[in-house]
Amino acid sequence: MILVTGGAGFIGSNLHAALAGRGLETVVVDRLRAEGKWRNLAHHPPARLVPPEALDDFLATHPPLEMVFHLGAVSSTTATDGDLVWASNVELSLRLWRWCAVRRVRFVYASSAATYGDGAAGFDDDMAALGRLQPLNLYGWSKHAFDLQVARMVGVGQPRPPQWAGLKFFNVYGPNEYHKGGMISVVKVKHDEVLAGKAPRLFRSDRADLADGQQRRDFIWVGDVVAVLLWLLDTPDVSGLFNLGTGTARSYLDLAHAVCSAAGAAPQVEFVDMPDRLRGQYQSFTQAAMERLRAAGYPGQFTPLEEGVTRYVRDFLRQPDPYL
Repeated sequence: MILVTGGAGFIGSNLHAALAGRGLETVVVDRLRAEGKWRNLAHHPPARLVPPEALDDFLATHPPLEMVFHLGAVSSTTATDGDLVWASNVELSLRLWRWCAVRRVRFVYASSAATYGDGAAGFDDDMAALGRLQPLNLYGWSKHAFDLQVARMVGVGQPRPPQWAGLKFFNVYGPNEYHKGGMISVVKVKHDEVLAGKAPRLFRSDRADLADGQQRRDFIWVGDVVAVLLWLLDTPDVSGLFNLGTGTARSYLDLAHAVCSAAGAAPQVEFVDMPDRLRGQYQSFTQAAMERLRAAGYPGQFTPLEEGVTRYVRDFLRQPDPYL
């Protein structure tokens, strides 16, 4: 039995679908609420759905779990409720870590590229580099805070799960993200603009040394993320903190042109001013250093941006049922 927190969310539901495809029993911890998240599970109903407030009671029954994938979090980069974010992203993570350490259950959790802030300190996923990082927002800081806790616990020899891995997700896109509102991927947003007959809009650069549209991010297809999660499930001797991107930064202009091409539209782009609420919190460049994951033995290849965007548009966004 495998537990997936955030299992009705974007990455969680993609992982749940893959686990179900293997015939594995999955317990999903999440709230469905009214945003249509149930559709993320419609093709693969879980063995059990546990609301987050009932998780401690569920764990108290000592279920025979093989692994915990902790993907649930307050994930908005514009979140402002510090108490809620700390309780969800740090305290809950600590409780699960300690439970897994005592029960000898393997534990994989979601960190984030938001921990790198503006990238001035680089994108090195070695835990020795954590002290240099300065996240730009509350969400990134909370993920960084838990990474620091893990580094401290491991460093002083405190009890740990038999396998543990933290994954710093970069810019993930793909099916089942439709409930995410303002945190939906740029690929989906640009596709919707093209579908409405508009030119995709991109933020003008807020830096004098960077041309409009040349802000670059490491965009990763969600299927590649799931492949790494499954590899960790299959490789119990691998532990550590790892980046999870493609290792290649691509510009927003590249992304917009890829969406236009996949949708059969002319490659036209409109530039608009960046909202004030994003100034000073916007990452103009991210690129995952992938050497440590490769050194740990991960053999998979990552989907090029154009191929991933085409797959997303063709196989999901242009289908009557766009869910995995």
